[in-house]
Amino acid sequence: MKKKRVTLKDIAAELKVSISTVSRALKDHPDIDKTLTKKIKALAQKWNYIPNPLAMGLLRQQTRVIGVIVPDLVTYFFSSIISGIEDELQQAGYYIIISSSKESMEKEIECVHNLLNLRIDGLIVCLAQDSNDTAHFEKVLDHDVPLVFFDRVCLEKKVSTVVVDNVSMAMDITTHFYQNGARKIAHITGPKHLNIVQERAEGYMKGLEQVGLQLDKKHLIHTDLSPEGAAKAIRKLLSLPSRPDAILGVNDTVIFATMKEIKNRNLKIPKDILLAGFSDEFHATVVEPNLTSVAHPTHDIGRNAAKLILEQIQEGRSIQKKIILNTELHVRESSTRY
Repeated sequence: MKKKRVTLKDIAAELKVSISTVSRALKDHPDIDKTLTKKIKALAQKWNYIPNPLAMGLLRQQTRVIGVIVPDLVTYFFSSIISGIEDELQQAGYYIIISSSKESMEKEIECVHNLLNLRIDGLIVCLAQDSNDTAHFEKVLDHDVPLVFFDRVCLEKKVSTVVVDNVSMAMDITTHFYQNGARKIAHITGPKHLNIVQERAEGYMKGLEQVGLQLDKKHLIHTDLSPEGAAKAIRKLLSLPSRPDAILGVNDTVIFATMKEIKNRNLKIPKDILLAGFSDEFHATVVEPNLTSVAHPTHDIGRNAAKLILEQIQEGRSIQKKIILNTELHVRESSTRY
């Protein structure tokens, strides 16, 4: 039989005192007799009493719990951001509940609903790839729950966000390709409605313009963010008469799938095709050749998102701020010929 969780009420009943007396004694309140405090603490220890922060928070209309929704829990990118969020919130005495949308807006809506039911004090989100409606996030704002987005964002005129300068970095990669001899540079990108997709595509096109190359529309392919979608996109590119000699992926997952398809065609990286991605996943330094990629300050992204949530909780009002963090291009063998 499952053991019942010991509550303040159980301890109070055993010692024939009030629940508030037990609560204050466990916090060493000076108004409670020291002998009684010692007796209450001894019983709490004997019965393995564990405080319930959620229940305690509900009594004071504050749970000290922050919800976090991410597209997946597997990649280093999101796990590192979650670590940054947790480190910052823990210092302030908050807990986090993590949910994964699994790149589905339907699942994302479910996550928002469940977290609101838990009376969270704030919500930090990175959008699912097919999330193209904001109604479920408007509901969060209607409940006066602080909301912050990071990386893939929306409602920027209403809520705070933490992002990186995607445009400049995509420009840098495109010019880097050109400096390494590429003249037919392609870009495999994601769903058109996502901000990171729009910004990286913009940077790619500006990079082409900067080095004097014209955009070949067949070299800009939108796909989903799955390995299967990326594989289909690269097969399409490799079948073109004007086969690209360099490919920028919207993220590393896309490029890992691309590498596999290129090798299946007996083409060489970087001799035949230069490659680069975004997010600098752990596997970037494991694949052969090592992948050139944009490293995001993931831990700092998490910490800044948490700080924005805490600021809104402390201010007691919605705050609209945009924090843009710097990235770093890690150049490796996949994009260098010289």
